[in-house]
Amino acid sequence: MTELNLRRPAVAGSFYAGDSKSLNIQIENCFLHRIGPGKIPLVNNKKENNIIGLISPHAGYMYSGPVAANGFYKIALDGKPDTIIILGPNHRGFGENISIMVEGRWKTPLGELEIDTEIAENILKNSKTIKMDKKAHQFEHSIEVQLPFIQYIFGKSIKFIPICMIRQDINTDIEIAQSICSSVVDKNILIIASSDFTHYEPQEYAENLDKQAINAILEFNP
Repeated sequence: MTELNLRRPAVAGSFYAGDSKSLNIQIENCFLHRIGPGKIPLVNNKKENNIIGLISPHAGYMYSGPVAANGFYKIALDGKPDTIIILGPNHRGFGENISIMVEGRWKTPLGELEIDTEIAENILKNSKTIKMDKKAHQFEHSIEVQLPFIQYIFGKSIKFIPICMIRQDINTDIEIAQSICSSVVDKNILIIASSDFTHYEPQEYAENLDKQAINAILEFNP
């Protein structure tokens, strides 16, 4: 695989530590933090695979790392999935409205993770909305910040699929969901939605607003 297919980290050294030793310590501190799970996760080798989705924040680890650690702790206890699909917002506006990479590797200080080309190509084929595009991913942080947690838990063997979204209306979301569902039959897939929910708002207002979204999710109400 050539260097052209290697996506280098855009926010290592700013959103999270820039070298492997410091990053491992930072992630462990997130797990041990008072608002984190309070312990280091052990991966369940029985592969329960009861969890199909996770909403995980994408701010710098100093701000949201312990919150993210709670979700990844549960993922570790649930066992290693076959593939992880990560959907993240496009903050910078580069590239297509909905962008997927179907081949290559993403690098972090903890090593490289390979894209699941087979499933990524199926998702692209089954969708009228998703386009193959690298530009959207080059400087975007929302997907990248999930990878060190994944690497810490599962190592380098697990594959993933990055999907970056500018457009996020309900019809687009449904079309993407349908294309994913039709592409992962008989697979144990984990879908990570990279989202901070409400921020830059007073706590009481943010909690009330987010509660509406959380209740809708729990009720399977799009």
